[in-house]
This record gives sequence, structure tokens and C-alpha cells, in this order.
Amino acid sequence: MDNVTQRLLWLYETSPQSIAIYLVQNQQPDKAITYAHLIHGSAAYARALKDAGVLPGEVVILILQHGEDLVYGFFGAVMHGAVPAIMPFLTEKLSTEQYRRSLTALFEITAPAAVITYPEFLSEVQQAIKPGSSVRKVLVSSQVTPQPELASPLIDGGLRRSSQDILLLQHSSGTTGLQKGVALSHQAVFNQLESYSQALALSSSDVIVSWLPLYHDMGLIAGFVLPVLFKVPLVLLSPFDWVRAPSKLLHAVARYRGTLSWLPNFAYNFTAQKVRPRDLAGLDLSSWRAVSNCSEPMYWKSHQMFLERFQPYGLAASALTTCYAMAENVFAVSQGGICSPVSVDRISQRRLLTDRVASPAENGEDYINMLSAGSPLSNTRLRILDQHHHVLPERHLGEIAISSDCLLTGYYNRPDLNDKVFQDGWYLTGDLGYLANGEVYVTGRKNDLIIVGGKNIYPQDLENLASEVQGVHPGRVAAFGVPNDVTGTEDVVIIAEVDTGNVATTSAELADSPEFSHIADEIRQKVTRGSDIALRYVKLVRRGWLLKTSSGKVARSANRERYLAELMAG
Repeated sequence: MDNVTQRLLWLYETSPQSIAIYLVQNQQPDKAITYAHLIHGSAAYARALKDAGVLPGEVVILILQHGEDLVYGFFGAVMHGAVPAIMPFLTEKLSTEQYRRSLTALFEITAPAAVITYPEFLSEVQQAIKPGSSVRKVLVSSQVTPQPELASPLIDGGLRRSSQDILLLQHSSGTTGLQKGVALSHQAVFNQLESYSQALALSSSDVIVSWLPLYHDMGLIAGFVLPVLFKVPLVLLSPFDWVRAPSKLLHAVARYRGTLSWLPNFAYNFTAQKVRPRDLAGLDLSSWRAVSNCSEPMYWKSHQMFLERFQPYGLAASALTTCYAMAENVFAVSQGGICSPVSVDRISQRRLLTDRVASPAENGEDYINMLSAGSPLSNTRLRILDQHHHVLPERHLGEIAISSDCLLTGYYNRPDLNDKVFQDGWYLTGDLGYLANGEVYVTGRKNDLIIVGGKNIYPQDLENLASEVQGVHPGRVAAFGVPNDVTGTEDVVIIAEVDTGNVATTSAELADSPEFSHIADEIRQKVTRGSDIALRYVKLVRRGWLLKTSSGKVARSANRERYLAELMAG
């Protein structure tokens, strides 16, 4: 089969009454979607796009919450031959103005032909569309007419797509990242699904349970496209419902005998800490054979916390698995813990920090327990490179580079980025790590990206927001992440230089000064509203405190080290 529409049609013809998705709905009965329902529902959106004049190969933005409309809208765009891109939905935590600016930037870069959303969100989308925009039509879900029969002309566009044509765009969940769409071909997606299903030992008895947002590669590929196209029943929850009640994931696993799930590291801590004892009565998690830690730095302590909390309810230690993944490779790069327990590498903290070498720790030495992300997929190769792109030996820390047949076609409409990320056919990930015994260990990021609860946060976004606060010196702000062992994710820290005049000259005086405390509060409010993260840590400093690079830019890594050093000194 050359494309996904052909695959969907084959599933429809051979297994029309097989259940593809169980939608777990808040305060409503679960809804079973068969492949017949899936194809007919998607065909309705394919017709709506065809009637709107959207052409095969054009981009369609979907701004919808988890539910039937999003499922049908995504596959309807695919069946029409268009290129779907799912975007985050506006929440009460986000500033409407900031969200609208992000949408405008997205429309300018991605040049979509159409947007699909809800009637009540129509005005927001229209306000983000500027004169001369590529958007020719905004479709609202309530006006999509049900399609009881599958008329072949509706899916001709999808059936004719070649294996090298773009299937979908994946966007980062960061605001600046909205402008960077990862274009993935039908063939790249098929190659990923084939190799990853082998790594997972996927079988007909598996059931995938997921609450992950579909605008993120982990949710979209592992928790949506993989199960639907490989005929593995999918139990799909809303991320909004999961955040309010994380026990819903556990009960869905128990009810449907779920076998596979993926979680960002913070979710292990969050679930273990937030689920109440009364919500665990009668729970049986023994069917869970792989809960893969993925999408942000992985912590051994988080695995231990999760296991200790839920082992009494049937969770096996062998179910705690790991995965290294990125949208640019469709999803998975490596997988660990399926055939044997996840490797834990106890390395010298001193040598890692000073020599950039992951040496086994000696007795009495401070150490770090590193979780292996497993072995590369069968169609993926890894290298570790130094700053000059020379290959490093085993256990030496450097940038991870990958080569595979799953790689992105390119960043959509961003040739300026494509030239920067490929080196002799190898994709430069920007992640730091090392190889040991054929397995990859991810230690951090070469760039300054912050990951909070599985979301990519771009520090320049936060710095720009903080710089808008009265009293903050423009351009003199540094944002970075620091690990939080309690939550299992990163906390964001913002350091801002303020114009103190003759009032206060030291950081301690600034922290204690009522005259400046409101600036820190305003920074928290501004960033929290504008970026969908809850900012707690703001440090106000005098002019000249922040360290800069030789080119005059604020050096985030150096300032992070200075902040941590002062914190420890205390």
C-alpha cells in the first residue's frame, strides 16, 4: 500500500465492524467507533473539504478538542488528500491575545488552505487571519453533513497520493515552535510504524490506552495513528479529563485490559502523588505490559515512585519501559524494556560534568542513575558527535545524530531550518547523550529548550513576555529549566535585570524590597498567562548580573549554572 487512505480503505473492507477506538467521555458512556464509523465519519469531512475547494496536498489546520470531530476531521483530511495539522486548543490558562498571535504566525508560515474548528471558536480563528492570508475557508464542525455511504469520488484525492507525498505536519507545542511544522511522508510514517511495532512486539492481543494530546508526536503517532492503522484497539481519553482526574487512565487500563501506554516523565510523579486511595479500590493493572517513559528527560526516581505506588494493584516492575522519540523521526528513535528490564547506568557525577564522559561510578563517589532509552529501532542508526561533528567513542557525551528511513521530508516552508539540521545525511537532534553497550542514554539538550510536563517551552518566548513588564530592562532576561525531583519534570526559572536606580544594589535587597516585589509578581502573571506554564521562580537582579556570550547575547546555560551555584551556596 502506497498511502494511508489505501490502508484505511482496506481496514474498512476487511473489518468494518471491528472497533478502532473507544472514546472515554467525561460524564458520558464510552463510545465505540468501528472502522465503518471511522470511514463514514471521515468521509463527511473529506466531502466538506472538497466542497470548500481545498486541493490535495494543501494544509488543513484542525483546532478541535479530543472527540469524534477531531478523529474524523484528521482522517477526513487524509482521505481527501490534504495535509492535516492538529493544533492545541485554547484553554483558560492561555492568554487569548497570545494564542491569537501564535495562530497568525502559524498561518503565515504554514500557509494552510482551510481551518476546521467549532462554531463557538470561529471568531477567534477569523481574528487571527490577516489580509492576504492563504486561508480560504474556515469550516465549523456543526455544518459537516453526515455521510452514510462511502462515495469513491470523495477519496480519489487520498487514494492517488504517492508514498513520498506529505501525509501530515507535526508541530511543537511551544509557541515559537508553532512556526516549525515537521513534514512527514506516507512512506516515512509506514516505515516508523513497521519498525516500532517490531520493537514493541505488537500483537493482536494488545490494547493501547492513551490520554496524550494529539498535537504532540507521542499522542499523535503512538496513541492514535499506530493503533488505528495496525488494527490495535485504542482507548482514548481527553488530556483535560486526565489532568483533573489521573485515576481515569488507570481505570481505563483495568476496564479494557490495556497493555500499552506512553507517559512523559512528569506523569509518573503526578499520577503517583495525585491519585487518592479511594480511587484505587478494586483496581487491577496486571494487563499493563509496557508503560513507556518518553518525551522529556527520564528519572530513575520517577519509575521507582510509580512502581511503589501501583505495584500493590498489579503493576509489574517489567512494565516500566523507556523510549527516545522525536517528531522529526515520526516518533520513536529507540525503545527499551520490552524484552529485558530497562538498563540503569550508575555513572560518576563529577566525570560527567567536568570531563563529559559517562564513567561508571566508583565506591563512595557521587553518582547519577541514568535510565537507558534502549536500543535504536531496526531501521535507525545513532551517532554521538562533538562540536565539530566528529564521531565520539562510547560513553563520551555529545550531540545525538540519527539516520533512518523515517526522517522528516523537511520543515514545512522553512528551508532556512533544513540546511541547519542535516550533516551528510544525518539529522542533528540538538539532544545530548552517550552510547553504552549498544543503548542510548539522553542527558539533556544542546539547545536551550525547556520541557515542562511533556510540553516544549522555548525560553525566548518566556523572555519576551517577561521583558514586557514595566521595570524589567529589555533584553536582560534569561529563562531556563531546572530538574524537580518531586514533580519529575522541569521547573522554569526566570532571571530578570531591573533598573534599580539608587534603591537596591544586591539580589537579596531586591528580593526583600516591596518596591520591586510587584515586578516579580507581574512577571509570573505575564508568563503564566502567555505560555501555559505555571511560573513560580523569578529572581530579580541588578544591572550587569547576567552573563553574556562574546557576541553580546544572554548566555542561558552559564546563567543557569550561576543560579544553581548561588542556590547551593545559600
